Amino acid sequence: MRILELLGICFAALFVLLFAIFFRLRLFMVGGGTIRLQVRVSTMVAGRGWSTGVGQFVGDELRFHRMFSLAFRPKRVLNRTVLVVEERRRPEGPERLTVPAQWCVLRCSNGEAGQIEIAMAESTVTGFSSWLEAAPPGQPGGTSRPVIRPRTIEQ
Repeated sequence: MRILELLGICFAALFVLLFAIFFRLRLFMVGGGTIRLQVRVSTMVAGRGWSTGVGQFVGDELRFHRMFSLAFRPKRVLNRTVLVVEERRRPEGPERLTVPAQWCVLRCSNGEAGQIEIAMAESTVTGFSSWLEAAPPGQPGGTSRPVIRPRTIEQ
């Protein structure tokens, strides 16, 4: 009988944990201005190190929250005043196992923070580039600088 009680407690704890994770994601999505994306958090192994999550647009910041985390603080914060997209490409090599084929991988320079790679759906890239270019007049990061270099993607 003790084994069944222990299994029941473990099952209930797992259920509460999963509920908390998805409730947290739902809280981020309620206000709108969110997108699904992946951020490359590690470049130790080629094509690996991608983390799935939700991007939340808040003013001049894109806040990345990991999907399977309980933290309310973002894992990464990208500021549009210093963010420049340098390359746009399709997933290649081992990345194709993690990143969906219809998504684009954007290699960005994030000011002094260095390089960062993010992946998002093709339709989301259009909105993302509009957000980058839509800074208020007079701010750095407005439409006076090139954001995404024109380049066609071969299929």
